[in-house]
Amino acid sequence: MDSFLSKFFPEVLSGKKNAKRDAYCKYDNQALTAFTSSLFIAGALSSVVASRVTKRVGRQAIMLIGGALFLGGSIVNAAAVNISMLIIGRMLLLGIGVGFTLQAAPVYLAETAPAKWRGAFTSAYNAFAVFGILAATVTNYFTNRIPGWGWRVSLGLAGVPGIIIVVGALFVPDTPSSLLLRGHPDRARAALRRIRGPDSDIDFEFKDIVLAADEARKNEDGAFRRLFSKPYRQCLVVGLGIPVFFKLTGIIIIAVLTPVLFRTVGFNSEKAMLGTVINSMTNLTATLLSSTVMDRTGRRLLFIVGGTGLMLCEVAITWIMGAHLGKHHSLTMPQNYAIGVLVLICLCTFCSGLSWAPLRWVLPSEIYPLEVRSAGQAMSISVALCLSFLQLQVFITMLCAMKFAVFLFFVGWLFLMIIFVVLFLPETKGVPLETMRSVWAQHWYWKRFSKHGDNQSNVF
Repeated sequence: MDSFLSKFFPEVLSGKKNAKRDAYCKYDNQALTAFTSSLFIAGALSSVVASRVTKRVGRQAIMLIGGALFLGGSIVNAAAVNISMLIIGRMLLLGIGVGFTLQAAPVYLAETAPAKWRGAFTSAYNAFAVFGILAATVTNYFTNRIPGWGWRVSLGLAGVPGIIIVVGALFVPDTPSSLLLRGHPDRARAALRRIRGPDSDIDFEFKDIVLAADEARKNEDGAFRRLFSKPYRQCLVVGLGIPVFFKLTGIIIIAVLTPVLFRTVGFNSEKAMLGTVINSMTNLTATLLSSTVMDRTGRRLLFIVGGTGLMLCEVAITWIMGAHLGKHHSLTMPQNYAIGVLVLICLCTFCSGLSWAPLRWVLPSEIYPLEVRSAGQAMSISVALCLSFLQLQVFITMLCAMKFAVFLFFVGWLFLMIIFVVLFLPETKGVPLETMRSVWAQHWYWKRFSKHGDNQSNVF
């Protein structure tokens, strides 16, 4: 928003209006990107802290703390009078709140969902996140019309989901697995009964969870250190590989910096906001579609189809921007080509929303054994958020230096990640969490790291 830039980043507003400035470099400002990316570095650090605190207070309490911090951060940002307040609100409150909720919520969904619907339940986290992005972009579109202080309304309304998280966390039970790990078997059984319904037969499922919790309790000491040992190597590689590759699809850049990209190719502020709304609606549609087909088609097929679509769309974006942006000292491109970029970005978002975006939450939350699940989820989230921080901090500079070729950087990674999925990702569709070890034991490569003939293999 121009009102936001004029208040906190006047040099950016002045620079982008300078007719002599490079079309790709209009938003190259480290203070502006630091405000955007600071949330992610705080989230990366706090997710590790949350994984250790979870052992004592449970996943429900972690979500409650995260929601409260998120609410506080939105208030500080809305009341900001300088850049320091913006970064403190975004980094120390919003960022830590995001780290806590990211660590707890996907695992909560995975541990409470029935095995045959776990993909839909866990990917619902991404669906609601996408709905939140759509709500934010619609809010920005309308508050952008309020001169002077519309940005305060936009940042302050982030408190609404914070309130929902706090209130909602008060009315859900902790997961049976978490309660058993903390020594509350009666509460764990009651929680499972509440989740499955009063008339459901929970004895068999509860027995499996008790066995998994007993084994986890024997091995929970040094969970982060154990992650790097041979029996857990396959979980660590896939658990880190999926979020890392997702960040290298380039979709995080498209998701967060869509207004910047649209303004770069020639849209004005209002049209750039409207384009972002359209892109967010596309994302929500794809995510809802993914939730309905994920437990039918399986994870691997969606990964491959979505990755291939992303790769083709980013090649096309590179071609259009290379051929038509910044030519003859122009700061924009012809309108029909700008609309073409909008369509291709929406197609990128659709491919990602159908596959990598929801599945990056599903896979890490279901592949780790219970004894290292919190640590593994924290590791996956932390690495992903660190990459988000780095990407957002350097992308505008990369766009300025590499111009249209910046998207070819992501195309190369997309090609590698498709190969990774084909060779090293086992299918986990419909497999109960307590029997996930059998998936690794049957994989052509990972079976060499799986335990054979021990008590764990016999039980699970």
